[in-house]
Amino acid sequence: MALTPNTNEAFLREVDDELRRDQLLTFWERYGRALIGAVVVGLALFAGFLYWQHRKTVAAGVAGEQLQIAYDSLAAQQPAKAAPVLADLAKSNRPGYSALARFTEADILLQKNDLKGAAAKFAAIAADTRVAQPFRDLALVRQTSAEFDTLKPQVVIERLRPLAVAGNPWFGSAGEMVAMAYLSSGRRDLAASLFSQIGKEDTVPETLRQRAVQMASVLGSDASAVPAAANVRIVKPATSKEAQAK
Repeated sequence: MALTPNTNEAFLREVDDELRRDQLLTFWERYGRALIGAVVVGLALFAGFLYWQHRKTVAAGVAGEQLQIAYDSLAAQQPAKAAPVLADLAKSNRPGYSALARFTEADILLQKNDLKGAAAKFAAIAADTRVAQPFRDLALVRQTSAEFDTLKPQVVIERLRPLAVAGNPWFGSAGEMVAMAYLSSGRRDLAASLFSQIGKEDTVPETLRQRAVQMASVLGSDASAVPAAANVRIVKPATSKEAQAK
């Protein structure tokens, strides 16, 4: 007896469904355990990642609290109490807090007029590739400022020339030291040009711009874009040693 079209379609669907069930069963028998294992491993990794993120957050909070304790001790004129806290943070595997602690240690050494020790601290930060580049550049500027009186002009020029360009965050400080090094090495034209650029850069601190305008004028460069402040004494950049003397 022949099957009607509807009965034929129903039969084919039944066969198709049975085939799919057989394929699914075969797949599960072959790969089921591996699939369950992969899911379990994935969940474990995800849980581990969440825990790691939590630990990072907790560690950052602790480091921030420790740094604040150190700053509070320094504000209370208790550097001896701040020293061990800063030393621990300086060895931290968190680059940001480590750099801040080392900057603070270097500033404490500057206050003690230990220019060599401070320069070494700044140099270590500048060479630390874990630290963000702007902070490494700042450390290089601070290092050079601490060593300025003992460095040959060409060393200052080569070290800071990449930072002594308009638009760089440390253009003012780096540019002033480079310009003074140019002047010390007899290159008045380069010094005048750089002082003029600093004087015309509105992102540079006002006192530094005033000094630059005065120096540019003395050296015969056009710094008219920025009015010179009256009665501003012409001085060389204040190095760490001179700042301490004041």
